[in-house]
Amino acid sequence: MQAVAETALNTLSAEQWAAYDRDGYVRLGKLLSDEDLGALQQRIDDIMLGKAKVNYDRMLMQLDSDDGNYGNAGPQTKGHKGATLGYRKIQELEFDALHRAFMERPIFKHICDHEYGPDVPIAPFRAMFMNKPAQRGTFLPWHQDRWNSLDRDPLVTVWTALDPATKANGCVQIIPGSHKLGVINPSHGSGFLSEEQVAEHVKPERIVYLELEPGEVALLHNYTLHGSDVNRTDTSRRAFSVCYMDARTRSRNKSGGYDAPPAGRVTLFGK
Repeated sequence: MQAVAETALNTLSAEQWAAYDRDGYVRLGKLLSDEDLGALQQRIDDIMLGKAKVNYDRMLMQLDSDDGNYGNAGPQTKGHKGATLGYRKIQELEFDALHRAFMERPIFKHICDHEYGPDVPIAPFRAMFMNKPAQRGTFLPWHQDRWNSLDRDPLVTVWTALDPATKANGCVQIIPGSHKLGVINPSHGSGFLSEEQVAEHVKPERIVYLELEPGEVALLHNYTLHGSDVNRTDTSRRAFSVCYMDARTRSRNKSGGYDAPPAGRVTLFGK
């Protein structure tokens, strides 16, 4: 399959960076042509249906819940779970050539250079398909994207809509400016907020629904509070989400120390 082609946008403007610094997110516009969008849509459907020539044993795959409850989604384990379009999550897409080509676009290197520094090697923490199947989808509670198991926090996520992302089908909801609060719940291993913290920080009048057209991309600071609802429409809400991190990041081991970065880690930018 042909690699995803480039578009003209390779850098953010000063105005875009100012909006990102203020709000913790910024829209980058449509970065996928119709042809490139169709290729990624077909590719992820083929992966879900077991038709793709990929190493399924390497991919973390999770089926969607039947009732929209986050706790009732399928186990997040490696390997194919059957031919269905009902997956909620598929990770390790950096090992698929088509997704990898998109991840390595110059605009994303520009973003990483700006946020991490031009000499910092960059790897994906997660290169992840997120899905809310038609009339299904799993409610995602309010949280920040950070993990206690790492020795340093990843800072940026690039979120690409593969279908229309609307309020009705469970688009991402965010609280602008919440990234400035820092880590809100350091005791939670994956950054989820307690009920009391949600009541304090998530005011209905502050919620922004990040509605996007297919092929549109948004840049999110990992500390920006976000969540999403179930899909109440007859069409899916597919998306490709990439969290870029410092490639030197280490994971905590069972003894409480940190292991060296794994030898098999993909480096997207830098050495």
